[in-house]
Amino acid sequence: MVVIHVKGSDGDAFLFETTTDTKNEELIHSLVELQNLRLRCKVIVDSVRGLAQYGMMKDPSVVAAAAVAENNTEHHQGGAPSSFVSNHSVDQNQEKIRHQQQEEDHHKVLVDPTGLRIGNPPQDEHLVQTLLQTAKDLEEYVDKNQVQKRVALTISMLRDKISNVRGAVIMAYPMGLPEYDLVRRSLDDESLESTFVANDILDPQTTTLWCAGKEFQRGKRVSDRLGSNEKTKVIAKLQRQGSGPPGREPIVNEEERQAMMAHYFKRQEELKRLAEADDDDYLNSQWADSKEMKRSLQGLDRIKAPGLRFP
Repeated sequence: MVVIHVKGSDGDAFLFETTTDTKNEELIHSLVELQNLRLRCKVIVDSVRGLAQYGMMKDPSVVAAAAVAENNTEHHQGGAPSSFVSNHSVDQNQEKIRHQQQEEDHHKVLVDPTGLRIGNPPQDEHLVQTLLQTAKDLEEYVDKNQVQKRVALTISMLRDKISNVRGAVIMAYPMGLPEYDLVRRSLDDESLESTFVANDILDPQTTTLWCAGKEFQRGKRVSDRLGSNEKTKVIAKLQRQGSGPPGREPIVNEEERQAMMAHYFKRQEELKRLAEADDDDYLNSQWADSKEMKRSLQGLDRIKAPGLRFP
């Protein structure tokens, strides 16, 4: 199998296995789908952890109404004119807020720092741990450390991991989550336009694949670019249309650069100490003793006076 090591600009990476007979269009489509699924997994993991800790999301209209009410309070306290929102709509929104607060009072409420969730997690601790464990398994599977472990990702396995998370969510909330909850949207809808990874989504129809400064031309096969050896491993990058070839990577990585800098600094300090030392300091060294060889041949260098210890 040909191993494609796909690298990102932010240090992210994953492995994918293919064959030399695969069409470049199919390879690019598979790599883009896998990369978009990995981005979707980030959203799922983040939202599921929030669900397990603070419960489902609040109704966006309630959140907006609370913000408007708070803003109106600040305006009235400052002597500003009243809000442009009608009293009828404000009363309805305040009624929703009171109703939701009454429901929360029946359970142990945890304050969500983001203010997006109601603060009422699942009461069964086993279900909470199941949510966290399935999210952790999904996060570990798509992590960039899989490259060091030489684990190639597959779309089918990734979808199975997502299905495990979906099953854990159904167990914790058998009645289902509201449509506006990010967990439900990320699990059921593959569109990530309104999430924090929206700018990183790639289009399989226009994305290009580059390796060693050359592009995988659509309409050709992998063998036309890499040859017919099935044991090939290459480093490639996905680029948006019109971005051109990716920039060359540095010869040494950040860890190697820091190690080299530390070595050069240590060597520079040693040379500085030697330059400042007396010219006759070497005469006190063992290698500068003219009679050292004679004592060594006679075995006198191993004779020590009783009761004395030498370093």
